[in-house]
Amino acid sequence: MSAEANQATIERLYEAFGQCNGTAMTACYAPGAHFRDPAFGDLEGDEIGAMWRMLTGRASDLKIELHEHEAGEETGSAHWIARYTFSTGRPVVNDIKARFRFADDGRIADHVDEFDFRNWAKQAPGRAAT
Repeated sequence: MSAEANQATIERLYEAFGQCNGTAMTACYAPGAHFRDPAFGDLEGDEIGAMWRMLTGRASDLKIELHEHEAGEETGSAHWIARYTFSTGRPVVNDIKARFRFADDGRIADHVDEFDFRNWAKQAPGRAAT
């Protein structure tokens, strides 16, 4: 796909996230896609959609800020920030860098989110991770 189409996929993903629409987020992924982040580890295929639907279904005050993003014909990246209240009642601000690889149809084939897990763990559950 073109760089513009892949960039539009990134924009659709985070727009849907900000609207707490896990189903629309899932539609951005190719069948058999891979996702990885420090909290959920490695997920494949339908597990990705299940994660997004669970997260967006629980969200009550989620704010997603897509600060920057870019895409080429095969890969892309994004810098985004999630602000929300964790189930413990604690506020969380998570600063995330994402890398993408796209399938031939413009959907996401591989998505890796990186963030400071220790910092996240101090905010969310309220204790430092070891």
